[in-house]
Amino acid sequence: MTVSLLSLFGTASIGVYSLATDRMVVVPPQVPASRVRRLEEDLGVKAVRTNLGGSVLLGALACANSSGILLPHFVHEEEVEAIRSALDINATVMETRRTAYGNMVLANDRGAVADPTLNRKDLAEIADTLGVEVVPSEIAGLPYVGSLAAATNRGVLAHPLIREGERKVLEETLRVRVEVGTVNCGVPYVATGLLGNQHGAVAGSLTTGPELFIIGQALDVVKKDE
Repeated sequence: MTVSLLSLFGTASIGVYSLATDRMVVVPPQVPASRVRRLEEDLGVKAVRTNLGGSVLLGALACANSSGILLPHFVHEEEVEAIRSALDINATVMETRRTAYGNMVLANDRGAVADPTLNRKDLAEIADTLGVEVVPSEIAGLPYVGSLAAATNRGVLAHPLIREGERKVLEETLRVRVEVGTVNCGVPYVATGLLGNQHGAVAGSLTTGPELFIIGQALDVVKKDE
């Protein structure tokens, strides 16, 4: 299990462009094959290569765990089929005006925490898709919980200003320990620069040594030897 460094599209914000679970990593087809292989090796899963609605912002637009994936309403049918054909999971197109489900939902295989402004119907659909309990909450007093933390089945790394009550909600819902930290030399929007699963983690290329140490502890992985 490792933590490695990577950039995508010339930026360290790798979590904006891709997302990972214990069963897959979803990457835009525009990413070079060599970088896709790196992600597959470091995360121990096969890559699904697709855009979402023609966009490369996969990590912002979609949220997934091992059971399902939430997709924005403007996704193309062939993109949905690319995911379904690669993996037998629930792929739900959320027919709402909201689109950035990667920013609004934080999930692992045990639970999910969601933007508290989502309505009851949306929360129920998210629960059905991911196969877990969904609890509305904030992180650091902010509603876009999916961008403010990265969650795996081993742990959570969250925004440094998370409140104690919010930490308790995350730990009880996701059933893992919550640690705080940053990525990419001080960025507190952790998910924008971090991909992780039970096999390993990949951080944005600007992530510092001390940040890597904290990521390794939070997600229960170790820094890769250079």
